[in-house]
Amino acid sequence: MPRYRRSAVRGVEMLWQVAIRTLLADRGKLLAGLLGVAFSVLLVNLQGGLFLGLIGKASLLVHQGNADIWVGHREMHNVDFPHDIPRRWLPRIRAAQGVLAAEPITIGFSEIALPTGGFEGVTVFGVEPHSEIAPPWEIIEGHADALDHPHAVVVDQYDQEKLIHPAIGELREIGGVRARIMGKTRGMHGFLVTPYVFTTTDRAAQYTGKPSAHCSYFLVRVAPGADVEETCAAIRQRLPEAEVMPSEEYASVSINYWMTRTGLGISFGAAALLGLLVGLVMVGQTLYAMVLDRLTEFATLKAIGATEREILIVLLGQAAGIASIGIAVGLTAVMLLIAFYDSPQAPLEIPLSMMVVSSSGIFLMCTFASMLPYMRVRRVDAHSVLQS
Repeated sequence: MPRYRRSAVRGVEMLWQVAIRTLLADRGKLLAGLLGVAFSVLLVNLQGGLFLGLIGKASLLVHQGNADIWVGHREMHNVDFPHDIPRRWLPRIRAAQGVLAAEPITIGFSEIALPTGGFEGVTVFGVEPHSEIAPPWEIIEGHADALDHPHAVVVDQYDQEKLIHPAIGELREIGGVRARIMGKTRGMHGFLVTPYVFTTTDRAAQYTGKPSAHCSYFLVRVAPGADVEETCAAIRQRLPEAEVMPSEEYASVSINYWMTRTGLGISFGAAALLGLLVGLVMVGQTLYAMVLDRLTEFATLKAIGATEREILIVLLGQAAGIASIGIAVGLTAVMLLIAFYDSPQAPLEIPLSMMVVSSSGIFLMCTFASMLPYMRVRRVDAHSVLQS
């Protein structure tokens, strides 16, 4: 190997020896930097996962169903807050070109009587018997044909505490009308704090006090080969007084309602930004403190001919090392949270893309943080430092 190449290799080795020694010299500062990055990764992904989970609950009833089109009142904006529409619209909807099937559903608010003598607000969701369009649910306790029984209702197992642990076959009253718990679902937990109660459309009208001649929406299945937008246009032509939306569009409308009315996006976005700033500050402070403690070694490097570019590479390498290890620790904590704490009440939806984007952003922030100690080293006068 030529002499100049051996000298270059020794120079690179010396640079990385200084970088590693500087990091390991004060393990307390190194640990603080790693924990800062790990906390930043955890906070960003946790806030993003909770945000996506809550937003998914806002359109749960739309996404869980098999409907291609939702028909409701004019300017409908949230699936949980419908206005009554006449059931006599149903034949006109079924006659529209491209419609395979259409069914009414009823959504309304009521109160269920508790064994303690109190009451709990509930959201009653009524579907047609043996419906194939309405949101399907998995019966995990009780009868598969639960709604075929007289006075039957189905509740979700995660609302047990709110409903004072109802047993299968137990009689309750909803809106002053008899109701019998005949089944329990899993995961049908909406954005609102009120538990869902599933039943038939006729019983839902009784429980909510709505006229039997009215419903909340019509769910439409499109015939094979038919275009959804064209079918929507055909329904609008026959029913101009109604609002007609494809399911995905209505899901977005429902999500946008909570985004714009509650400031949900701003609050979670601010928390995620805070996580990024924590990583930036912790890494910048850690590297800066390490550089101050090893200022003589950096001055020696400059005295023996290390260029500004080589000094910057050392600092970037240190920042990249802290960022990589901290990100790995943070992502491990995220996976543990998903495994042990994800639930329908507080769903954590953290896709791989979110992990990659957040980790990349935090990595770039950490490398940017290396500019702070670099500016300090750049001002070092090697002669004066070594002389002192």
